[in-house]
Amino acid sequence: MAARLPRNRGRAQPPADRRGDRLQPVISVRLASLLFLIVCGVSGCAGRPAKPAASPADYPVGYVERGYASWYGPGFHGNRTASGEVYDRHQFTAAHRTLPFGTVVQVRSLTNERRVTVRINDRGPFVRGRIIDLSWAAAQALAMAGPGTDQVELRVVGYQGRPGALGSFRVQVASFVEQATAQALAQRLKGTYPDVRIVTVELSSGRRYRVQVGQFTSERQAGQLARRLASQFDVEPFVIRD
Repeated sequence: MAARLPRNRGRAQPPADRRGDRLQPVISVRLASLLFLIVCGVSGCAGRPAKPAASPADYPVGYVERGYASWYGPGFHGNRTASGEVYDRHQFTAAHRTLPFGTVVQVRSLTNERRVTVRINDRGPFVRGRIIDLSWAAAQALAMAGPGTDQVELRVVGYQGRPGALGSFRVQVASFVEQATAQALAQRLKGTYPDVRIVTVELSSGRRYRVQVGQFTSERQAGQLARRLASQFDVEPFVIRD
């Protein structure tokens, strides 16, 4: 007859090796949590909003400009903008001559105090006295689609461009319908000024040939050349950014 083993009168305990098995997952989870917190603290957790790119020094957040706004869209819808994006008149975008692509600006109507926030993705307007060309949707938000223009204040509020992707400043001397006229002016300029080029653009009103001069890192230098060209050639040059 087999001997009877003594009954354990205390609280039942699992064997030592079983207790180790139960503790192992707890330790692993705690170690994983600690490593996660360390990594997040150093490099930022996945899913955390990316830090916005710093605004360019020459157009910092808070930069203000006043002038007239116009709008464009019906004949240009679906075409490529100067930034390479396809223009969509239903999006809140705008064209500016020198603000870097990706600059976010708030435009306030000085007529009715309405406001709209747009992103710069195109170049223009090339009309004296106008500072920004809004998309149709943005113009609707300011109630200026009917009148066509409005006096506004724009304020830089952010920047979504790629760091280091800022283009050079150039002077657009004139824009022509006839290619031969543009070539004639370019030849006159090449005798005195470097980096003369003709840029062909497709607009809703037809093809244009833009004569541009220079390549500057400073807008001030480009502005000096623009004033010199205005007096020499009886033109109305604009400083633009590539």
